[in-house]
Amino acid sequence: MNFKNLFSGLSQDIAIDLGTANCLVYVRGRGIILSEPSVVALNKKTGQVLAIGREAEKMVGRTPGHIVAIRPLVNGVISDFEVTEQMLRYLIERARQDKFTFFLRPRVIVGIPSGVTEVEKKAVRDATKSAGAREVFLIEEPMAAAIGARMSVQDPSGNFIVDIGGGTTEVAVISLGGIVVSKSLRIAGDKLNNDIIQFSQEKYKLLIGVRTAEKIKINIGAVYFEKEPLKAENKTMPMRGRNLVTGLPEEVIISQIDVKKALEKSANQIVAEIKNTIEVTPPELLADIMKKGIALAGGGANLRGLDKLIIRETNIPTYIIEDPMTAVARGAGMVLENLDDFHDVLIETEDLQAPK
Repeated sequence: MNFKNLFSGLSQDIAIDLGTANCLVYVRGRGIILSEPSVVALNKKTGQVLAIGREAEKMVGRTPGHIVAIRPLVNGVISDFEVTEQMLRYLIERARQDKFTFFLRPRVIVGIPSGVTEVEKKAVRDATKSAGAREVFLIEEPMAAAIGARMSVQDPSGNFIVDIGGGTTEVAVISLGGIVVSKSLRIAGDKLNNDIIQFSQEKYKLLIGVRTAEKIKINIGAVYFEKEPLKAENKTMPMRGRNLVTGLPEEVIISQIDVKKALEKSANQIVAEIKNTIEVTPPELLADIMKKGIALAGGGANLRGLDKLIIRETNIPTYIIEDPMTAVARGAGMVLENLDDFHDVLIETEDLQAPK
C-alpha cells in the first residue's frame, strides 16, 4: 500500500485509542489533544445524543428514567454501532480544528484489543469510516502500547508488554514487528471496580456506585504489600452509599487492607495469565525478556504493588512505563507519524467499505 498520496501532507491524520473507559485522540504533528471518557448520554424517547465524554460521565447514575448514560464499548469492542459512530464523529470533529483542512477527510488509526474477531474489526472500520475517515488502519493495543513505551518491536528480540485497560488486560510477546504470543483477559479496571462494589455489599452491607468504587481504587487501591502495613500506615477512605438492610444512606471507613482483599482474586488472575503467556513463549525470546523485563501499560499499571506481585510470582524484572495511560495513543501516534516505516505492524485486513 502506498501511504504517500497527494493529501497526506494536508489532511489532519488522527490516531484514536478506542478504550472501554477512555478514548484518547492523537493528531499528527500535534500529539495527544483529547482524552475523554467513553460515555454517551442518550434520550431514550427520541434517540438523541445529549452529551459525549466528560459531560456524559457526570450524568452516570444521576439521570431521570428517559435519559441513559451508556458506554458504547464493552471489553474494548463495539456493543452499540450507532452510538460508537456518533462518539467517533464527535472525537474526529473535535480533533480537526483547522478550517483549511476541514474538508479533507483524515486517515485514522484505531487501537483495538488483540484477539478480536473479523466481525468486530469490521464494525470498528465501518463506524470510523461512517464518522468521517478517508482510510482506516487498525493496530492491536499491545503493539501500540509497546511502540509507545519505545520498545524495539521491529528487532528480532523478545518484548513483553501487559496493557491493563478498562475492559481488557492484554498480555503480549512481540518480536520482528509482530505479536508472537498474546492473551486477552476480560479482567481489568471495570472488573476491579466491581470487586470493590461486591466487597462493600458483602462486608458492610453497603451499596455503592461505580464512581465511588473507582475513587477508592485510585486513592487507596493496592494488590501487594511487601510487609503488612501497621495500623498507623493502613490508609483509609470514607465510603458513602445505601445500607442494604435499613435502606438509609450511610458512611463507613474502608481501609487499604480491605481493598487489597477485594482486589486479590482479580489481581491473581492477571498474574496467572502472565504466567500462562510465559509458559508458551519460545525460549530464545524468554531469554531476552528476562534481561529486558515485563513492561506494564494502561491505567491498571498504576495499581499499587502490581509490579512487585508480578516480580514475586514470575522472577522476571517488571516495571511501569512512563505515563502508562497514554501508551496506546502515543504508540498509535508514532505509527501515524511514520506510516511507511511502521506499516508492517498494522493489522492487514481487506478494505471494508463503510455502510451506505
